Amino acid sequence: MPQLSQDNQECLQKHFFRPSIWTQFLPLFRAQRYNADIYQITENEGDPRAIPDIKPMGSERMEMRKRQMPLAQDAPGAAPGQPGAGSRGSNACCFCWCCCCSCSCLTVRNQEDQRPTIASHELRADLPTWEESPAPTLEEVNAWAQSFDKLMVTPAGRNAFREFLRTEFSEENMLFWMACEELKKEANKNIIEEKARIIYEDYISILSPKEVSLDSRVREVINRNMVEPSQHIFDDAQLQIYTLMHRDSYPRFMNSAVYKDLLQSLSEKSIEA
Repeated sequence: MPQLSQDNQECLQKHFFRPSIWTQFLPLFRAQRYNADIYQITENEGDPRAIPDIKPMGSERMEMRKRQMPLAQDAPGAAPGQPGAGSRGSNACCFCWCCCCSCSCLTVRNQEDQRPTIASHELRADLPTWEESPAPTLEEVNAWAQSFDKLMVTPAGRNAFREFLRTEFSEENMLFWMACEELKKEANKNIIEEKARIIYEDYISILSPKEVSLDSRVREVINRNMVEPSQHIFDDAQLQIYTLMHRDSYPRFMNSAVYKDLLQSLSEKSIEA
């Protein structure tokens, strides 16, 4: 093995024994000792008498915490949905690190989330589902046979026609038409927007069980106008449903038992009178 010269030895001793040199190698020695301890834990995992001697410090302690956090979250005894140590709860607000449900800002946020829902229920209740009207006269019922417009202009005619539509499982057409008529009467912008959203969800959305039959052009126009709806946003759709009821359901209504029985009962009463 070749010998170092005197100058090289002095230079090596001068630099090698400097404290700054040892501070560079110290993390490597700690990492080597930490890996050796982990290896010893793995080997003695099945031996309850084996107690490893680990004294982590600094960055090693942080590393062990990171390793222990997933284990604590996956533990069988842990409650489902319980946040792990050091992690932020899913319900925590933006101002605090707690996950309690009594946080004041969480209470305010929950109340704000519930306000539109409560308003929607109230406005949905305002939409007509049945119209109160006096009993129709014989002249009115006879006029229903003259045109569809005369049938739809009276509340009694709409109620009788709606009763027939229910037997054909197409009552949503009349409900949609009536909701559009109510929307046209509104003047408050906020109420118009909320009622338009309710009508869209109930009768226009493809996910609704009461979806009415509209062509793609009318749907595209409604979807564009829903950004800033007005009281006339559903005019084209309402006209299309009105035409559908006129051409398809109205002729069958005139030949139905609902209309014939009503006409016969009123005729008998007029004869008796």
